Amino acid sequence: MTTPAQTALIEAVRAELGDKAAITEASDIAPWLNDWRGRFHGASPAILTPDATEGVQFAVGRAHELGVALVPQGGNTSMVGGAIPPPDGSALILSLRRMNRIRSLDAEAGLAVAEAGVILQHLHEAAEAAGRRFPLTLGARGSATIGGLVSTNAGGTQVLRFGTMRSLVAGIEAVLPDGSLHDGLAALKKDNRGYDLDHLLVGAEGTLGVVTAATLRLVPAIADRATGWLGVDSPAAALHLLRAMEARSGQAIESFELVAQDTLDLVLKHIPGTRAPLGGQHRWLVLVDYVGPAPDSARESLETLMAAALGEGLAEDAIVAASEAQAEAFWRLRDSISEAERAEGPTMAHDISVPVDAMPQFMMDASARVEAAFPGVHCSAFGHLGDGNVHFHVNAPAGVDAERWRTEVGEPASHMVYDLVVAAAGSISAEHGIGQMKLAELERLSPPGRQAALRAIKRAFDPHELMNPGKLVTLAPNASRP
Repeated sequence: MTTPAQTALIEAVRAELGDKAAITEASDIAPWLNDWRGRFHGASPAILTPDATEGVQFAVGRAHELGVALVPQGGNTSMVGGAIPPPDGSALILSLRRMNRIRSLDAEAGLAVAEAGVILQHLHEAAEAAGRRFPLTLGARGSATIGGLVSTNAGGTQVLRFGTMRSLVAGIEAVLPDGSLHDGLAALKKDNRGYDLDHLLVGAEGTLGVVTAATLRLVPAIADRATGWLGVDSPAAALHLLRAMEARSGQAIESFELVAQDTLDLVLKHIPGTRAPLGGQHRWLVLVDYVGPAPDSARESLETLMAAALGEGLAEDAIVAASEAQAEAFWRLRDSISEAERAEGPTMAHDISVPVDAMPQFMMDASARVEAAFPGVHCSAFGHLGDGNVHFHVNAPAGVDAERWRTEVGEPASHMVYDLVVAAAGSISAEHGIGQMKLAELERLSPPGRQAALRAIKRAFDPHELMNPGKLVTLAPNASRP
């Protein structure tokens, strides 16, 4: 049921910004009320869809005056339910999808200004057309938007060389909870005016304001790329391999993804058209992307690195893609892991990080401890070994009732995983954010000082919890809306 305040906001937005700026048809709203994993379901009487920053200012300002909560939303590809409204219909969705312009792209300066609704793949294509590239990619690049990537400090498969989204943001434009504008798009190399509001908004998940545009760093286009798989005996061997390859190639290794053989076997089982990259069985496999400085240089260079690794006993077998099509097929194996595990049965997924040098041992020890504590489960850990971030999944045995297993086994197992991560001085969220899925765990495991600081920042920006309520951090129970 729409409240009087929500009705007043919808009418005000339509009067000021036009009928297209407010969607109230239930059938049009429905696709945006559920996360892509199907775990979180919300309700909302309307989606507000301004197409310019001034329109976002008007909508947010009026929402502030009326006490109406808003949930900013881009491509709705969150892995933690971060863009889903509450199930009681108490918030309106504020969609940034109509703000989809690349305002400028300066190839010489290596900067692009993209609005929040720009789809990542479209930015990739625009940068490529200008002879540059935006060096962040992930499986959802065809639907993830720049605003969401900024707001979650997204990672992906190129963090090893270029860092997370925070490292690629040179400036931010955002509408703050009272409707005022933070204009930080100027890409200043030096700015010593106190707290860095741009970086505070990166990773804030829309709880401190609405990112409307960002100035992003571009890098030179790839002259040549080679992709290959190597077989190794253990995660520790994989890290030794990475260190050796980096020592010989500098920054040419852009991606280094570790996958267990039994995890790859699930992909081969459930994903049509896939085939094993290497002959024989290897306990672990590594997917490598090598970027060469000149055309037709990468494959030979990667083959030389692989030959050295084989000769020194750092790898058991290796192959380099013979074509770009085969390279894409290699990456499809890695990108299909989550889909294959879901096809096999229920999974509790954890996006975690620990110090890089500690990760190989953590993967082995944590898997053994969880499997011993919860007989029948199987742990799989895969991903970005070189930056200390893996996706640690606890997979159910065959034939279980999914919901019952998640409640009785999956959730206690997740508690154990997160306890082990914190004990290893790690983070319960490496790149996916907190959203609503990890909110309770963040509160349970954060040191009191850290949680108090997060609440103080939230209270300073959004004391009435009108911006993406129920995500990342909540205030004391006595916080109330005007």
